Amino acid sequence: MRTAKATAAAVTAVLGASAAAIAAGRVASDAALKAPAGRPLPTEPRLTVHTTAAGRITLTRDLASLRPGTYGLVGEGRHAVVGPVLESAPHAADTVVRRLERVTHGSVEPGAKAWLTPQVHAGDPRSALGLDHADVDVPGELGPLPTWYVPGPRDTWVITVHGLGTTREHPLNLLAFLHHHGFPVLDLAYRGDPGAPRSPDGLHHLGAAEWRDLDAAIRYAVRYGARRVVLHGWSTGAAMALHAAAHSPLRDRVAGLVLDSPVLDWEATLRALARARRTPSALLPLAVRAAQGRTGLSARRYAEAVDPAALRVPTLLVHGPADEVAPWALSRRVAARRPDLVTLHTVDDAPHNAMWNADPATYEETLRRFLTPLM
Repeated sequence: MRTAKATAAAVTAVLGASAAAIAAGRVASDAALKAPAGRPLPTEPRLTVHTTAAGRITLTRDLASLRPGTYGLVGEGRHAVVGPVLESAPHAADTVVRRLERVTHGSVEPGAKAWLTPQVHAGDPRSALGLDHADVDVPGELGPLPTWYVPGPRDTWVITVHGLGTTREHPLNLLAFLHHHGFPVLDLAYRGDPGAPRSPDGLHHLGAAEWRDLDAAIRYAVRYGARRVVLHGWSTGAAMALHAAAHSPLRDRVAGLVLDSPVLDWEATLRALARARRTPSALLPLAVRAAQGRTGLSARRYAEAVDPAALRVPTLLVHGPADEVAPWALSRRVAARRPDLVTLHTVDDAPHNAMWNADPATYEETLRRFLTPLM
């Protein structure tokens, strides 16, 4: 009797531990599968505003606040834009002074908590950039997809697709540049975004399902006059572009790809985001398995979609070694395997999604050279 009771207790303990581990893996997988659109990723540290003055803001000293370039600064009810570090400005040892370009809304009073984001602009093309645009609904398989259309004279259109932790406000960083060069632009909101249909399971599939919304945008562009399209994606948006270029019935209309901080291995990205949430290393494999069970994601099918052997069009890869979310080594491997089609532009000291922010002028010149033959 005592042996039976001990065995039952041991089995109960094992089952309880297993259930707890499964639950923990499920929660850890939420870091990627439920990443809120427009909310900074867990890799971004929370900073404190110490002081502000005319054209200056003092922030907590951190590797993030020391990054070169221009970023949005967001918190509860606030959005501002900060420029380069002002090395010569007086500051305490534990702070950093950056140029304060503008406060878009809210306030940045001392003591406020904030995060850096690659989204420099807030609003729509007209309110943020003074660009005329139309609010259009792209017919998607789950319902209408709210999209900004900025007209241009060329018959090669650019379709922009944001990625993890951002919204369709992120491509506003490049809209003035694309408009100046005459490209019509569709800036797409896809499933799970504010105003767009909810994914049936409420989860992000890291591009493996969302690409069908991009396919809908390609159909829309062709229907309204695009002879060819260039797909410009960030993060999981870059993965969507690769899926669409491989599987869209209209893939012959895709003239080129611009892949910024591309997610080429969903498991690596999920592990990175879970780790940033302080998930113990022992639970990371459970997070991957939980994601597979919840979404049906397949490492093999995902790898096939992003396989460099499948590339058929010129591709600009913009990435750098400071990306903690999408491994830069994978981008280097893609470029090395397809030097006939892939141009790799390396950006140092830029986090995930923020290659433009680190050096806008160089980014735009690189993009201009890539797009010129495709015009």
